[in-house]
Amino acid sequence: MGAALTAELLAEAGGLDRFPTADRLAAAAGLAPVLRQSGKARSARRAAGGNKALKRVFYQSAFCALNTDPASKAYYARKRAEGKRHRQALICLARRRVDVLHAVLRTRQPYRADLPVAA
Repeated sequence: MGAALTAELLAEAGGLDRFPTADRLAAAAGLAPVLRQSGKARSARRAAGGNKALKRVFYQSAFCALNTDPASKAYYARKRAEGKRHRQALICLARRRVDVLHAVLRTRQPYRADLPVAA
């Protein structure tokens, strides 16, 4: 992420204490699937809500990572190989970047691409 996207992230997200987990941050951005249930029927659908500016920050971050980060490029390629379309794979990558950015802000350690990431 560049300086502009980082500033937007910090301005929109506020402090990390608002989001104790990466899942909560993804839900606030509208990147987490929403469980839809009625009686016995259950399904997950794409979130329509969330903070649009925060969602745009993660979406742009994922798009920029395709050209600069080999790990992100490999993850995107894997999602495309699974049959996901471009936007779906990009949203998956954005959700993964939420996990990474939350961990970076929580631990205050710089991002290292050589560390293994949970699948």
